[in-house]
Amino acid sequence: QVQLVESGGGLVQAGGSLRLSCAASGIIVGLNTMAWYRQGPGNQRELVARTIAFGNTNYADSVKGRFTISRDGARNTVFLQMNSLKPEDTAVYYCNAEIGPGYWGQGTQVTVSS
Repeated sequence: QVQLVESGGGLVQAGGSLRLSCAASGIIVGLNTMAWYRQGPGNQRELVARTIAFGNTNYADSVKGRFTISRDGARNTVFLQMNSLKPEDTAVYYCNAEIGPGYWGQGTQVTVSS
């Protein structure tokens, strides 16, 4: 079992920044890949960014150059730094741990006003 707790969402004006955090606990040995997804109103859940072993990362085209995913040295917390936010970034953001059956956090709301 892996537990994921997200924090850092909120309301921000367009052009602003937010930093999301996701703390993983439980059976995390071998947890190499963690990711952030989002689900906007009326949309399907989509991948935003993923961090894989050895620091490799990948991003959705819509966030490249604006968002940065990172992990702490102990490898049990993942961050999503979001800069130059746009109204279309408004969504519930979910942390995901790609281990075993896969685990999800409860989600954190990000709202970007125009």
